[in-house]
Amino acid sequence: MKIPQRFETISAYDQGEPLELLAARLGLTPEEIVKLDANENPYGPSPKAVQALADLHFPNYYPDSDGLALRTALAGFTGAPIESLMLGSGADELIDLLLRALLDPGDRVLICPPAFSMYALDTQINLGKVIAVNRRADFSHDVSAICRMVERQQPKVLFITSPNNPDGSLIDPADFDVLLKLPVLVVLDEAYIEFVENGGRLGKNLSRICEVPDRGNLVVLRTFSKWAGLAGLRIGFGAFPDWLMSVLWKVKPPFNINVAAVSAALASLEDLDILAERVGWILAERRRLYEALCCIPYLKPYPSEGNFILCKVLGRDAAQLKNLLADQGILVRHFDSPVLANSLRIGVGRSQDTDRLIEVLEREV
Repeated sequence: MKIPQRFETISAYDQGEPLELLAARLGLTPEEIVKLDANENPYGPSPKAVQALADLHFPNYYPDSDGLALRTALAGFTGAPIESLMLGSGADELIDLLLRALLDPGDRVLICPPAFSMYALDTQINLGKVIAVNRRADFSHDVSAICRMVERQQPKVLFITSPNNPDGSLIDPADFDVLLKLPVLVVLDEAYIEFVENGGRLGKNLSRICEVPDRGNLVVLRTFSKWAGLAGLRIGFGAFPDWLMSVLWKVKPPFNINVAAVSAALASLEDLDILAERVGWILAERRRLYEALCCIPYLKPYPSEGNFILCKVLGRDAAQLKNLLADQGILVRHFDSPVLANSLRIGVGRSQDTDRLIEVLEREV
């Protein structure tokens, strides 16, 4: 049997070195590793979520394939109607399901690099064609160029991420309103919306998720991975227009969300005070980390509204610096694409994680 040719040019998602293998290689315990490479929450699940996992009922039975209880709770949390909400095994699965439902071979998908690599990867897997309008040097969107590309190439889908991964920038609301007027489905990925300074409690003042039912061309994706500390359980959700929901229910695999993830997510929504407090800790540590990185002469950090900070590495090789940090038990993410050369993305950890990171970086001056 021959593998389809398109897979010969597709690069797998870079997951980095597994925590346990790195710890064993360095002679450390996993707890001694400073893991700042995947934008995870260093504080983990909330107390109620931990208790829900300990008290898990009926894991021997298949879960509710519709996720009715969690979708009902999410309707209260987000203000979006339950009929618009769908659950996914992380927002990643919803990206794939969306493209699987929409794309015919050769259909175009527009992305704005630097951006989350799964947009392009899932487009290629689902027989689509990726077209791109690069962001400006300050990572803002070139809205005029996007409009011209939509007119010329007629993509079916436009992916916008705000805050953007890997740089942490927000899209200007006026620019986003311009994009919503284009003849294209706009997918707004809000995976990091809860970390926006002055964005309201857990991003409530900034999220566009409540607008989905009133627009025919807007999708909003959210996740429990970051703010709720549930990355390992893979639980995300999205709001979709009615015409698309009818197709997604046909495409979605049965039982795609496991009972542990549902239980932890429901409990998280009952523990919002503690989770909001932890987000506040992360925001305070982000400010501290940014100021400390500004004092490292070979790094140029960019202001960020995510739980991470992107740094341009100046006068030295970013890959070597990443490996040097890894040898000290500190994991960060390396980027070296044409639009993001010689850069590192550093997650916001706890205060002791920042201290250890800066100590090693200062030794390398």
